[in-house]
Amino acid sequence: MVREIDTQEITREVSRLCREANEKLGEDVLQCFRQAREAETSPVGKEILDQLLENARIAREEQVPICQDTGLAVIFLEVGQEVHLVGGDLKESVHQGVREGYGEGYLRKSSCHPFTRANTGDNTPAVIYIDIVPGDRVKVLVVPKGGGSENMSRLFMLPPSAGLAGVKERVLETVKEAGPNPCPPTIIGVGIGGTFEQAALQAKKSLLRPLGTLNPDPELDGLEKELLASINKLGIGPQGLGGRTTSLAVHVRLLPCHIASLPVAVNVQCHASRHKEVVL
Repeated sequence: MVREIDTQEITREVSRLCREANEKLGEDVLQCFRQAREAETSPVGKEILDQLLENARIAREEQVPICQDTGLAVIFLEVGQEVHLVGGDLKESVHQGVREGYGEGYLRKSSCHPFTRANTGDNTPAVIYIDIVPGDRVKVLVVPKGGGSENMSRLFMLPPSAGLAGVKERVLETVKEAGPNPCPPTIIGVGIGGTFEQAALQAKKSLLRPLGTLNPDPELDGLEKELLASINKLGIGPQGLGGRTTSLAVHVRLLPCHIASLPVAVNVQCHASRHKEVVL
């Protein structure tokens, strides 16, 4: 049976989630802060992690942004194939939600023309990804993505001969070169395989997985743990001031690829790993 959902409802939820994502850091991230604080051996690193926890508390209680960079609005939609959307264009309803959320929440508008740098004024257009899935629900995920961490992200088209060792090398190289720029401790999303654009999208999607959860693929779970240990041996530490907490987690997603290719994307996320979702 087909279920109707009015796109105005999507607008309302996108608006609300834009504000909430920028003001309320997820409990999974906060728990990682606490665990990292206990494990950190650097006094400066401990102090920074304390400050991050305090910053998150103030943002939540006073309903102000966690960070001045409130990001581009990246929106993932999972639309059930038994849903009939009514009331207007789906993408425009998302753009309107972003306009309202960033306007009413007094969130910084960061979307601009690549060359003139003229600001669009309302943080649109949103970056929208739509997946058609079974069922009669619509899942909306709002993921504000800051410029500092996004600038440190990389995509590599490796020769197949590079193998797993080459993938590990590029991930570590990316984190090492990023240094303090993405405001560590970071979360590192890795997309392996697929095509040029699929690898990058898989890397970004991997960041949606709650921190502290296991990768369902045991081999990839082992790879995540190995990469995280190697990254935290780099000594970059919280905010790049030294310590053992350079990253909180590494998340990996993998797809089959062409026999001539080995795409690898590394999407860096800052400590403010912001994402909120709702199912309509």
